[in-house]
Formats: sequence, C-alpha cells, structure tokens
Amino acid sequence: MPDWSDEDCVKLLEGCKKAITCKGNFKKRNKVIIVDMIVMENQKSKDIIDHVHDDRSYETLLFFDMIEMIFLPGTRDRTEKEWAKLFSNAGFTTYKITPLSGVRSLIEVFP
Repeated sequence: MPDWSDEDCVKLLEGCKKAITCKGNFKKRNKVIIVDMIVMENQKSKDIIDHVHDDRSYETLLFFDMIEMIFLPGTRDRTEKEWAKLFSNAGFTTYKITPLSGVRSLIEVFP
C-alpha cells in the first residue's frame, strides 16, 4: 500500500470491511491483515537500528526506500497516526500492530 494514495487505500479498506462484515461473516472475529512498514515519529537512527536488529537491515531499509522513491513516484511509508486515520476513514474501529523481524510490521485491522 505504500504506492497508493490515501484515497485509494481507503477505498480498498472499505471493500475489505464490506467483505468481512457481510451477512454470515460478522459473527466470526474477522480482520484485515497488512504487512508493511510503520514509520516511527521522532525516532533517532540508533533507535531504528535497534528495532531492526542490525546495521545491515537498516541499510537494506534505506536502499529499498530509495528504489521505491525513484521507480514509484508518490511512494511513501506511513506513520502509525497516518495508518490509524486510513482505518478510521474506512470505518474500522480498532487495529493492532506487531513488529516482525526486520523492518516490517503485522497490522491487524478490525471492524
């Protein structure tokens, strides 16, 4: 979703919400699962390196960010606040973020 506009992300999430809350599905604890990067606000480089466990992972993160910016204009990573706004605008009520190994996080979004 990093190369999608906020408006397109909201449309996609609205469609996901509709699918997981349609008649017959709502009784289950359905969710949307996203694996993506969460930009930490007010974070120092050392804190980021500690989060991704080593210098090599941090360098890889920066490399892929540069590649995305060059080949996918408009690409950006979102902060937790920006993700939360997308989820809210799409009608979701809550979410849970779990850091994975490396620089990605598992984001679970609930209706």
